[in-house]
Amino acid sequence: MNVKPKKALGQHFLKNPEICQHIAEAITIHGGYKKVLEIGPGMGALTTYLLQRTEFETHVVEIDRESVDYLNIHFGELRGRIHEADFLRMPLDKMFNEPIAVVGNFPYNISSQIVFKVLDHMDQVPELVGMFQREVAQRFASGPGNKDYGIISVLAQAYYDIEYLFTVNEDEFIPPPKVKSGVIRMRRKFGSQLGCDEKLFKQIVKTAFNQRRKTLRNSLKSINQGKVDTSSTLWDKRPEQLGVEAFVELTNSIQEALSSN
Repeated sequence: MNVKPKKALGQHFLKNPEICQHIAEAITIHGGYKKVLEIGPGMGALTTYLLQRTEFETHVVEIDRESVDYLNIHFGELRGRIHEADFLRMPLDKMFNEPIAVVGNFPYNISSQIVFKVLDHMDQVPELVGMFQREVAQRFASGPGNKDYGIISVLAQAYYDIEYLFTVNEDEFIPPPKVKSGVIRMRRKFGSQLGCDEKLFKQIVKTAFNQRRKTLRNSLKSINQGKVDTSSTLWDKRPEQLGVEAFVELTNSIQEALSSN
């Protein structure tokens, strides 16, 4: 019994066991969690190597009924830990009342949404190791000054340390995608808060990058309402020149000015 990859679900099954092993080995148990949730295991190529890691308990979530049937037949050790569900709709805090890591060869069509869901549950997910379309992986890991640096870079890096681990060629999948893939690791930053109003921070980041060719003085006019002193050189910059700390500084200056007026 084999599972036929379904285009509608964005399925591209990994066929190289060495790559699966590298992904499994990239899990560092950052923060001391005891459970790992694999998204979209398909026929279990990666699952095989996750199960060899006895330091944690492996769970899988799969939306494809054919894959669920395959896993039930071939992975008896996963009994009771195969969740037939859509990860994006899973109530993580109710299904797992403890920290979990997220791992997987993510479907390209929902890979960014997976990360945004993790950000929504950042205090429960201390680590993520995932396969993305290479350009998306680079975007998450990219730093200031790079063309790939954008909204998702800043929002993810505000809460996680992100590393681009390695690139995977098209011919390592069935069926082969039209683009290369990249694996990243995200590890939660512990011990400190962001240091600003997080809602305003996100608004500022999104507004600035939505007009990324403009200087911050021009792109953030709608937020600062003319109440902020924009004479510092920070306001002469464009959003791709700012790291997380600079965006925090910007947020605090705007918050202070708006609060005092």
